[in-house]
Amino acid sequence: MNTLFDKIWDKHVVQVVEDGPTQLYIDRLYCHEVTSPQAFAGMRARGLKCFRPQQIFCMPDHNTPTHDQDKPVDDPVSRKQLDTLDKNCEEFGLTEFKMNSKDNGIIHVVGPEKGLSLPGMTIVCGDSHTSTHGAMGAVSFGIGTSEVEMVMASQCILQQKPKSMRININGKLQPGVVAKDVALYLMSRLTTSGATGYFVEYSGDVVRNMSMEGRLTLCNLSIEMGARGGFIAPDETTFAYIKGREYAPKGKEWDRAVAYWRTLRSGDDAVFDKELCFDAADIAPRITYGTNPGMGIAIDECIPSLDMIDEREQASFKKSLAYMGFQPGEKLLGRAVDYVFLGACTNGRIEDFRAFASIVKGKRKADGITAWLVPGSWLVDRQIREEGIDKVVEAAGFVIRQPGCSACLAMNDDKIPAGKYAVSTSNRNFEGRQGPGSRTILASPLVAAAAAITGKITDPRTLCM
Repeated sequence: MNTLFDKIWDKHVVQVVEDGPTQLYIDRLYCHEVTSPQAFAGMRARGLKCFRPQQIFCMPDHNTPTHDQDKPVDDPVSRKQLDTLDKNCEEFGLTEFKMNSKDNGIIHVVGPEKGLSLPGMTIVCGDSHTSTHGAMGAVSFGIGTSEVEMVMASQCILQQKPKSMRININGKLQPGVVAKDVALYLMSRLTTSGATGYFVEYSGDVVRNMSMEGRLTLCNLSIEMGARGGFIAPDETTFAYIKGREYAPKGKEWDRAVAYWRTLRSGDDAVFDKELCFDAADIAPRITYGTNPGMGIAIDECIPSLDMIDEREQASFKKSLAYMGFQPGEKLLGRAVDYVFLGACTNGRIEDFRAFASIVKGKRKADGITAWLVPGSWLVDRQIREEGIDKVVEAAGFVIRQPGCSACLAMNDDKIPAGKYAVSTSNRNFEGRQGPGSRTILASPLVAAAAAITGKITDPRTLCM
């Protein structure tokens, strides 16, 4: 029997080019301000209109400031990109969730929460972390700017079909271990290239028991293992999350949709090109120590010593540690940090803010720590205030900023200064990713909160949770 990936992929095949790619129909195209301008320019140069504009949704997020969004944007590059998206959406008749509107946020947060990302869909965006939407039971992946133009013009894309991989994670997670830790653990085991050429289906006890927010985090980070994308078969958790959302099916259409969605699973006899199994008991709260997301350890472990590293990788390993200011064999627990960032399309959802608040409640932010707490959308911001989370974190000395990609990447004002250490809930720790010379330590919202309170890398399990 076919895998779930096969089922969704095959349903969307328009034609297969002999000895070439597949022409795949795309249900949803998301666009943001960074990777869309050239696509719109290409459409304009060819005198084309969008083939199915009702299936395209646009949103500024990378360049949006996270304060004073009602005022003109100071940075000229950001302002131009934001203004260009506004003009392009108006010219091509596309739906845009504009900055500072109630619908705005990070596209990979807003798509699921508005019911735009649904099981069985094919979803693309000019952004590598489009894999996030796979948590809804969709085949979702990032594409290049020329491919964005291709989808605008035809609602189709040319793609080679990836191989299939299933990752099973069974057992029960320890207290203090969350979806981000699971993803960081998988990346350290597979490395950043271990899933190259594959589309990953996540399965097992841990995945079945994850909330939708946790699943979105896990799928978000699929690309960091080299995977084309990652997804999870829809179930009752998925349906409960989608029901009643703005763009979700209603009435009899809902019943029909759920009946179809229940068929979206890999058969018991499905054969994958590769299958891996992991034990939840082996996963502890985790941090990264290097300059790619696969360079990670349990929070109480030591950085690997040089003799533990393959000779072919030792040069890059030493270069990475030199950039970070760390030593082989060093333990990072207790290491002082400067910044804490909670947010991004990885961990900017309500569950992440609940987790952060659970650690900081009744405590105070450490002196010398700069903390940026950035909701992934205005809906998350509203949930934060409705649940009183804002009062909890403000009492601890923190401020809730306005939605946007923020310090995930250095495309807006929220940049980590050179040489400073940031415990970050975002997805990448490349050199300069959060600002020229910045040093990023990837972690979960719980680890980030513990660092924000203590001013150093701290195991959240040692704090009252």
